[in-house]
Amino acid sequence: MSARHYQPPRFSLRFLHVWRRNALVWRKLAIPSMLGNLADPMIYMLGLGFGLGAMLPEVGGTSYIGFLAAGIVCSSTMMSASFEAMYSGFSRMHVQKTWDAIMNAPVTLDDVLLGEAVWAASKSFLSGMAVLLVATVLGLTQSWLALWMLPVIFLTGIAFSGMGLVMTALSPSYDFFMYYFTLVITPMMLACGVFFPLDQLPPLLQIVAQALPLTHAVSIARPLMNGALPDGIITHLLVLAAYAVVSFHVALILTRRRLLN
Repeated sequence: MSARHYQPPRFSLRFLHVWRRNALVWRKLAIPSMLGNLADPMIYMLGLGFGLGAMLPEVGGTSYIGFLAAGIVCSSTMMSASFEAMYSGFSRMHVQKTWDAIMNAPVTLDDVLLGEAVWAASKSFLSGMAVLLVATVLGLTQSWLALWMLPVIFLTGIAFSGMGLVMTALSPSYDFFMYYFTLVITPMMLACGVFFPLDQLPPLLQIVAQALPLTHAVSIARPLMNGALPDGIITHLLVLAAYAVVSFHVALILTRRRLLN
């Protein structure tokens, strides 16, 4: 790996053209795409929320479906950003060679990768916002503080899009992504407070969970949706921002090594 791979990122507003290109392509399949992204989270929220929730007392001072809704908003954002950054990003990078074609124009790889990250975060923002809207219609948000969820959803999306692009840079094929979903994404859904409070975990797992980005997203989302300000909100936001910045920089280094040799 040469020294140029480690150079600081150099961005320009040309990344917006990459974002716009992806948005125009997605627009043709926007409705089935959104329905596909909403299916799983809505099944979890409504199936577990009403089904399991009918057998449970209040959790954290709210109904189980109200408790679950905040976690599903965040996990839906995580899943959507990860899928877009990995499967769609890998298709554009490796299979279709779209990134190579774009870089024949005066657009750098740094701008291409930033456009991909922002696009994945934008698409995940739509997924998270749609679940939040459904939760609001069902009466699961308690005040206008829930509107502050919107920037939190986007920040969560950009954090997971960076992590997904790291996997894209490393991946030899689509099959590689199953390791990431099995070993990283699924454990985060189970350990980060989506389905049950963190204090139900063994002490060691609670410590591990505090280092994971989904925990911090849920820790912000749940109080906001219940009409309260989160404790330690600055820490939670900084952790999400750190994941976004560090993972994107690692993805950029690895992608430079892969494409610019």
